Amino acid sequence: MFDVKQHLKALVEAHAPSGHEGPVRELIRSAWADLTDDLEQDGLGSLIGIKRATDPLNPPRRIMLAAHMDEIGMLVRDVVEGFIYVHRISGVDNRVMPAQTVMVHGARPLPGIVATVPPHLLKAEQRSKYASFDELIIDVGLPPAEVADLVHIGDLITVDVPMLELQGNRVAGKAMDDRACVAAVTVCLHHLKGMRHRWDVYAAATTQEETGLYGARTAAYHIRPDVAIALDVTFAPQPGVEADSTAEMGGGPGIGVGPNFHPGLYKKLREVADQNEIKIQDDIIPGASGTDAWAIQVALEGIPTALLEVPVRNMHSPVETLDLKDIERAGRWMALFIAGLDADFLAAIDWQDLKPQAEEGA
Repeated sequence: MFDVKQHLKALVEAHAPSGHEGPVRELIRSAWADLTDDLEQDGLGSLIGIKRATDPLNPPRRIMLAAHMDEIGMLVRDVVEGFIYVHRISGVDNRVMPAQTVMVHGARPLPGIVATVPPHLLKAEQRSKYASFDELIIDVGLPPAEVADLVHIGDLITVDVPMLELQGNRVAGKAMDDRACVAAVTVCLHHLKGMRHRWDVYAAATTQEETGLYGARTAAYHIRPDVAIALDVTFAPQPGVEADSTAEMGGGPGIGVGPNFHPGLYKKLREVADQNEIKIQDDIIPGASGTDAWAIQVALEGIPTALLEVPVRNMHSPVETLDLKDIERAGRWMALFIAGLDADFLAAIDWQDLKPQAEEGA
């Protein structure tokens, strides 16, 4: 039986920031090898697992499932007297970095700690402020000459923490954004092993989402799908986060509603969830979603795209927290949806059949 917790643990504990996804890509390749018929890799490094239709259509149809595998990270800005100064690659939060354990990817991996000036030595006005990235230093515990030999400007740095099991079905760790959704795609592929489906499935673990949605864009051109489902995390309720922009952990996966998402595809996905009693939550996004869906939707001549989400607390931190049930539900939901796709699906979501309610009632 597939153990989603252990799969997720392996994914989030891997070190693979944007543009350097190799280690996690190989883990995903191994996990998808027996679940797909072919594995491909595009020119930007996205991994694409292809599961052929059990009852193929003529002409064949393709659905793309996209979840990004990169994580936020840092790189070495300078090395001074054995201490390493940092620059962030993407959305690392300087407020949570002091006292974190990290891995410096130099000539060999070096475990280190993030330090700042001790509070005793700060001026009074400095004690009420967070240390900036310029003020953070990493100590790997080696003599200056050895650090200078092993670490160079531009070397990668990632947070190094184990996944923590909390109460119930909840876990916390780094890189849940977006490897929780990669895990949901794996769950989907496991379900599809026992199902018949008429569309080819292209599961894409995309690169460089955190630096500009680049992997989703190139993967969409590589796959040329008829429809696509992007997956990403969304905010779960916590102090300081407005309730209107959240989805409850354990309340089921979210689904995006707004101009970034095809209304016909949204409607069909919701019907499948309702028919199978899968708990889901609407997420109203009135503009850019900032997810792979934003790049996929406008690729080629335009691709009908939906967004499914896993609710997460403490986003872009080393303790991103989620409920495993939301991953499992998202995977099952996608598999049931794919199993129901037929030759007439594209006609069923055609823009001509999506007239505004006001117009229909006129």
